[in-house]
Amino acid sequence: MIRVAVTGPESTGKTFLAEKLSAHFNCPLVEEYARVYLEKLNRPYTYEDVGQIAIAQMKQEDDIILSRPDLLIADTELLVIKIWMEYKYGKTPDWLETKIMERQYDLYLLCVPDIPWIYDPLREHPGWGDFFYQWFRKELLSRKFNFIEISGKEQERTDKAIRAVKSLISLEKP
Repeated sequence: MIRVAVTGPESTGKTFLAEKLSAHFNCPLVEEYARVYLEKLNRPYTYEDVGQIAIAQMKQEDDIILSRPDLLIADTELLVIKIWMEYKYGKTPDWLETKIMERQYDLYLLCVPDIPWIYDPLREHPGWGDFFYQWFRKELLSRKFNFIEISGKEQERTDKAIRAVKSLISLEKP
């Protein structure tokens, strides 16, 4: 199974791109659990909530993996949660780094913040896209994770991501 994660700062088109890839390749999409969780929460979220989001995100992906798809697209991944927790709380649970390394993806699509930031009640950092983008890039590089940067307008982003996934698929075939 090939696993591809769409990652990067908020409001960089991750969900749009993940949905396009899932539809193009007719494969399962692991949706962002944080959005579902936070939309139902009737209070400000806490450090413990973010940890629960991470656990539920992994379970959601594991449930899809049980069906043994050839390709899986993830709308988010644990590195997003790590950066979120470190920025917001200055700490992360000990187990998170281990899980990030254990659950490494075959390809990370790092979305560049070169599109307009769009307001959403769950987004917290207008104007901070470059700051977080550099943080994501540093984290991916330090772990030597396989990633490419996705930039440009919607169609350009989608085309670049499709080419990258096709290339990965062709490398995996005997």
